[in-house]
Amino acid sequence: MPETSGSTGRTPETDVIDFRAAEQLLAARDPRGAVKLLDGVIAAHPENTAARLLRARAFFAAAQLRPAELEFTIVLEREPDNAFAHFALGRTYERQGRPDQAKRHFRLAAALDPNPEYLKAARFD
Repeated sequence: MPETSGSTGRTPETDVIDFRAAEQLLAARDPRGAVKLLDGVIAAHPENTAARLLRARAFFAAAQLRPAELEFTIVLEREPDNAFAHFALGRTYERQGRPDQAKRHFRLAAALDPNPEYLKAARFD
């Protein structure tokens, strides 16, 4: 009998399938569907940073900016050198009308990874 996660009846295989399906939903522009799948994965594995990053991206795509901000922040608490998470949090702050906070994270992203998109957003003068 497969190992399950608590009373949810979820198996590790179910979580992997849901994570991959959430990636596909996000790519297909169904971020709300992706969030629903990822909620179960994160409930079973709250320490899973990849799932949290994917859920943050889905929240952002669904224009749910406060939940996106919270998830990106959790990712950065665990992985402070994650350039993409800094960049995405900067975009989140930018959409919220918080340019000073956005600029800080854009610059951190560019310092960690000289990706042209990050450098452009950082607007080093």
